[in-house]
Amino acid sequence: MISLEHLRQFKIGPFAIFDTVVAYLGILIISPILNWLMSKLHIKVPIISWICFTLPLSVVFHLISNQSTPLMNILANPSHFQFYIVTFILLAMTYVGFRNLD
Repeated sequence: MISLEHLRQFKIGPFAIFDTVVAYLGILIISPILNWLMSKLHIKVPIISWICFTLPLSVVFHLISNQSTPLMNILANPSHFQFYIVTFILLAMTYVGFRNLD
């Protein structure tokens, strides 16, 4: 049987591929429920927006739950150049997500 640690050993830089894939698959699975909730507010959110919101929302939830991840470690160190790259990527993903809202 394959363990969770075995699946998490495959990485791109400090980021586990398994965790990223599961996050995106999870948002694809729950996006119909999220769309139903947003329809109550008369907001139509396409799937591409949910995909763009996945990483920014994960940062928010990791901040709320005070979990330490490689991404959160990068965001906690503004003196390192990776902080600015990650911040730009997160802001760009958020912008594209909001731009696609109807």
